[in-house]
Amino acid sequence: MTARVTLYAKPGCHLCDDARTVIERVCADLGEEYDEISILDDPVLMERYGEEIPVTLVDGRQHDFWRVDERRLRAALTR
Repeated sequence: MTARVTLYAKPGCHLCDDARTVIERVCADLGEEYDEISILDDPVLMERYGEEIPVTLVDGRQHDFWRVDERRLRAALTR
């Protein structure tokens, strides 16, 4: 199964921790998977998202940044 949700994050980021908690809960409830990618591992991602993390993508498209709205994420995954 391919993950529909991607979380761009970096270690030590408290907003990333908060986003991960919401994403894990929503994905578990809906039977979805998610991938987490550290922007520190890719200079292109660091340049693009360095000031916006955490960044959440759904089906390859940017969905949220800084905070993850649980209701909005659920709606996106049930469409």
